[in-house]
Amino acid sequence: MTERLLRLIISFNHWRKAHLSQNTFLVIAAGIVGVLGGTAAALMKKLTHLVANYLQNDIQGGHKFLLYFALPILGLALTVGYLKLFIRRKPFRQGITPVMASILHGRSRLDLHHAYSQIITSALTVGMGGSAGLESPAVASGASLGSNAGRLFGLNYRETTLLLASGGAAGIAGAFGSPVAGMIFALEVLLPAITVPAIIPLLLASAVASVISRLIYNAPLFAYVPGSSALDNFFIYVLFGIASGLFSVYFAAVNESVLKQLRRVQHPWLKVGAGGLVLGALISLFPALYGEGYITIQKLLDGEYQSLLSNSLFAEYQGLTWALVLFTALTLLFKAIAPAVTMGSGGNGGMFGPCVAIGGLFGFLFAYSLNMTGLFHLHITHFIVVGMAGSVSGVMHAPLTGIFLAAEITGGYTLMVPLMVVSAISFFINKRIRKYSIYTKGLVESGALSGRHANDW
Repeated sequence: MTERLLRLIISFNHWRKAHLSQNTFLVIAAGIVGVLGGTAAALMKKLTHLVANYLQNDIQGGHKFLLYFALPILGLALTVGYLKLFIRRKPFRQGITPVMASILHGRSRLDLHHAYSQIITSALTVGMGGSAGLESPAVASGASLGSNAGRLFGLNYRETTLLLASGGAAGIAGAFGSPVAGMIFALEVLLPAITVPAIIPLLLASAVASVISRLIYNAPLFAYVPGSSALDNFFIYVLFGIASGLFSVYFAAVNESVLKQLRRVQHPWLKVGAGGLVLGALISLFPALYGEGYITIQKLLDGEYQSLLSNSLFAEYQGLTWALVLFTALTLLFKAIAPAVTMGSGGNGGMFGPCVAIGGLFGFLFAYSLNMTGLFHLHITHFIVVGMAGSVSGVMHAPLTGIFLAAEITGGYTLMVPLMVVSAISFFINKRIRKYSIYTKGLVESGALSGRHANDW
């Protein structure tokens, strides 16, 4: 069977070289990778969100915090168990940094198992409460599909890299339903040096992935209703951009520190036990840390501010304004720790989702606190949306991705000027203080990327 399939592939490669130009074939291949990557991302999202919605919204009771405590530990254990049983002979790598490393030094080669193992492990981790995002696994899954398609069709390094990036773009487009952000993410993060013709496959892969994702799972990630003029209190957005940039520095630094501490623990099951206990304790105290955190952000966009306290041990303080502010601030501080504990303990997920969540929470806290003074009347939902862009821009050093992602997933195109201002300031502050993004820092420290070339990334 294998020999027959190999002969078919060889015959097809001879045919397409004789009848199709290489550029035409690359566009077609990118479309196919977009379909596969979008399907993988949509299935991952649908499965995980079904579990998370049931656990967060359908189950009620005064002892729900016990569920929040136990499930993340179980999710980590199942993830590590799956990897040890089924992905034993080949390395499993989390996140987007390994994808970038494969482009740099791995001839853009990713093991095929990442196409499905990323979906299974992230669904187990995040669906059961692990405080991480699905977007990085979606990128890794799509990139693996693109990489192996390139190898299957005998493409060279440049062409395989382009298909890999198309798969990564499809992962973002499928996970967020945001084709423009998917394409821009591939350009900003995966392909820092790009030519204009290469944009066409990225465009097609992102667009197709977005369509496929909506056919499988058409629920919007966020629903946003525009309010007053986005240019009201413009200078407050400048201050918010500064605050957002400084908070993105805190988030990246704490995340990096926690991961370094957990890497010192060698025994995998000891990591699961210790990390699971810490993670379970944090989520039981601060339920907004559960999973991606998108359900919480949507409730804030809907004006249900007291929902932050509703499923926590502090629900009796829902009517107190100061309690809401304090609880949100503590949630934000620990949101920098929880994703690192999740992934450092053996779970699978990414920092993309947490960046979006902390941005929304930070925007809410900033605007709500200023409104409490009585001196301002800020539109809180505007700052929630703009905060998403600010955190992605700062932490990931991807300002264009942050701008278009926030606009696409909320429909907040009327906020384009504040999105641009906050994203630019946040990016500038984080880059001045930390120099490298959350993705390139590990590559520089490992010697896989020189500091001089990291600035191009």
